[in-house]
Amino acid sequence: MQFRFNGLLQQEGWLEPAYVLVDQDGIISAISEKPFEGHGIEAVNGFALPGFQNAHSHAFQFAMAGEAEIHPAGISDDFWTWREAMYRCALSVDPDQAEAIAAMLYAEMLRHGYTHVAEFHYLHHNNDGIPYPNSAEMGFRMVRAAKTAGIGITLIPVFYQTGNFGVPPESGQRRFINHTVDAYLQLFQASKQALSLYDKSYLAWSIHSLRAARPESILELFEQMPTNLPFHIHAAEQLKEVSASVAHSGLRPVQWLLEHLPINRNFFIVHATHLDDVELKGLATSGATVVLCPGTEGNLGDGIFRMKDYVREGGQWCIGTDSHISLNPMAEFRMIDYRQRLVSHRRNTFDGDAAQYMVNTAYRQGKAAMGIQHSNHFAPGQPLDAVVYDADAPLIATRNSNNRLSTLLYTSDASGISGTMVSGKWIVKNNKHISCDTIREKFLNALADLK
Repeated sequence: MQFRFNGLLQQEGWLEPAYVLVDQDGIISAISEKPFEGHGIEAVNGFALPGFQNAHSHAFQFAMAGEAEIHPAGISDDFWTWREAMYRCALSVDPDQAEAIAAMLYAEMLRHGYTHVAEFHYLHHNNDGIPYPNSAEMGFRMVRAAKTAGIGITLIPVFYQTGNFGVPPESGQRRFINHTVDAYLQLFQASKQALSLYDKSYLAWSIHSLRAARPESILELFEQMPTNLPFHIHAAEQLKEVSASVAHSGLRPVQWLLEHLPINRNFFIVHATHLDDVELKGLATSGATVVLCPGTEGNLGDGIFRMKDYVREGGQWCIGTDSHISLNPMAEFRMIDYRQRLVSHRRNTFDGDAAQYMVNTAYRQGKAAMGIQHSNHFAPGQPLDAVVYDADAPLIATRNSNNRLSTLLYTSDASGISGTMVSGKWIVKNNKHISCDTIREKFLNALADLK
């Protein structure tokens, strides 16, 4: 089978037109500007971009998206007050509801053009904080939800041990907690079994944050965990977190990471909002990747990451949706750029073609965050995972290859997507997920029960 696209975006630019030959499993066999003889053609009136990589997700938080936006007069509402609402949500959902919420979220991600998600998963135990008979039960549910929706998933079981720097866990955190390294190692081993449910599932590992684990436990885990898997950790998201870290250890969070851990290209530091000059340069030159979640960071009032300075030092980055208050990857890119424009009063956040730089970087480093090797956006031996934008959309129909991608990035939303493909199969077509009715019904029932 072959597909004909008006254009196919590669790292170096557009291939126009583009014929993509795939095998029965949706793996690309060949790519050409000319048709392959002896194979049927499905003509697609659209421009194909590589499926976006969502490198940071807390699926259960989708259930509360938009519900913490009323701010009574006289109350200082910030990340820490929002966190209390998040804890109430976390304590409410059972496994069936969590699976239904995740399936709906993942279907929506696909509708917006994401084809793979990294599930930063710390909702482990039952409502009393007691492990399920299968300690990775909730992780299994995330993988099952991804299979239902048809999105690729990297399951990231999270080690969460303490409530803050040197402070025991709070009651609201009881479903997250593994008190010992051994308990986490057992959870991690159990989580491996979830991959047998779905051929598009992968595994990484995580420590929630420096405030959520004792330093000696962090160092012990690094002696025992595989060194070839991606490692994810929150760091320096909030000013209060930075000051608490300094008070506890004498070091800022990213400074502690740089001085105590073997940071390399397998490290994915989520947020890293508040960096001093030494931390910024050290992180940029370490090979690590910063995972930015602009929609959530803006929603929570975290602060503005020093993107322009970081890129100037050669730093790598990708994107995630975190609490899922925003699901449009193009909007995430715009927020990254516009925040820098607002603080610098300059429009050139990035040199050259900003859209091509952002899409290329976020895709490449997003794949690395998932633990997936790749050679180009589309290449023989890789699955045909693509988000296709309508060639007849008014602005796109008038653009050429020099400014088409920038027009897509700076002007488009999900309404311009004609479809999303995973392994050569349409999962979303005409802005509708193929299983949306069933997934939506289960989601609505779950939310009705929760309310």
